[in-house]
Amino acid sequence: MDSISAAAVNQVGNTPPGTINSQAAILVLRKALDFEAANNTQLIESLPQTTLATAGSLGTRLNLYA
Repeated sequence: MDSISAAAVNQVGNTPPGTINSQAAILVLRKALDFEAANNTQLIESLPQTTLATAGSLGTRLNLYA
């Protein structure tokens, strides 16, 4: 929620409930959050995928002690 300003969130919280202004503010905030979520998903999917170690002793064994 870094790109959505605190002022926008405060504006939604400060508008009287049930008015057209509050409904419009909620709609705009919801669309902004949906847009940001889509951008974040795209950013995460663009990260390179790493592979796990398959050889050697580092990262291939797990020792558990109770």
